[in-house]
Amino acid sequence: MRAISGVTNLAGAIFVSKDPSRVDLESMSCPGVLISTMELATVIDYIKSSDNPIGAIKFRQTVTRKDIAPSVAGYTSRGPSPNCPAILKPDVMAPGSLVLASWIPNGSTALVGKNMLLTSEGFNLISGTSMACPHASGVAAMLRGVHPEWSHAAIRSAMMTTAAQLDSSMMPIKDFGLNYTAASPLAMGAGHMMPNKAMDPGLVYDATPQEYVSLLCSMNFTRNQIMTITRSNEYDCANSSSLDLNYPSFVAFYDKNVTTGAMLTHKFRRVVTNVGAATASYEVKVAPPVGVKVAVWPQRLVFGKKNEQRDYFVEITYGSDGEGMVSYGSIVWVEESGKHTVRSPIVVAPTSSAGSVWMHV
Repeated sequence: MRAISGVTNLAGAIFVSKDPSRVDLESMSCPGVLISTMELATVIDYIKSSDNPIGAIKFRQTVTRKDIAPSVAGYTSRGPSPNCPAILKPDVMAPGSLVLASWIPNGSTALVGKNMLLTSEGFNLISGTSMACPHASGVAAMLRGVHPEWSHAAIRSAMMTTAAQLDSSMMPIKDFGLNYTAASPLAMGAGHMMPNKAMDPGLVYDATPQEYVSLLCSMNFTRNQIMTITRSNEYDCANSSSLDLNYPSFVAFYDKNVTTGAMLTHKFRRVVTNVGAATASYEVKVAPPVGVKVAVWPQRLVFGKKNEQRDYFVEITYGSDGEGMVSYGSIVWVEESGKHTVRSPIVVAPTSSAGSVWMHV
């Protein structure tokens, strides 16, 4: 819930929720407060015990508390991408709810009653991807400053493979939009971005402009459409036979109408670049999705110098459960010294549910 509306004729209101901490409230259409059902009992007792009960809302008060954070907002866009579901989206999550941000001078920020506008003093609390985007863009700009030699793909990879999947209570990040259950990669991507860790990811999944063009070719984009995007005729579709891209995530789809128990196999090839120490050794740890087999080879990657590349292969064996469930896991490359962990999410999902919020396990 982002707003409480439809009560503009009230001078003030008390709104009640079983768990206010789960209400992502951005605005109210009348002066009001949000309290819990436990607090409601105290308010009712006070009203009954007083001949002239009164209440007041104090503005410009700062209250600090230790809420569990982060969590996925209910309003955020969910994967998969309808245009290219073979590339797992979203990539990462970033702060976007009730962000105190600069606001246009003298611009109204709220409506009290029918005709009273409240103006800002240069700042306003705003929620949405319009607030999360500057956070993610700022981290990308920081990484570009620290590593000017990195490509855009390497920067995104660093942000994804170092992202966090646990909240401040060291439990899996929760999803407001899915009954506060554990968030899946279709809601939070690789997780909540961690800028400091992203500066030193150990390994990155890089991709050239031609690889992106090859992806567009596999999606049946025309030459004119591709030139509209690239502004260049230097690229071609000569070696475009797969939707697979050197991305730091994996998604395997199935038709949920296929016979339950029938097994499918999806193979991936990935190339990682050593951006850490000159010599490094990594071993793979796999957390397979429920009911899915994941094989990775080789299981050990050895690098003799910085910027050296190694490839590996992933085979995912899976099937339909007849209910269109989504399951997810991960592949993590762990450096022998323990300094770096490079994590990529895995998602197994039905194709026929694209664009919806799926059930998941």
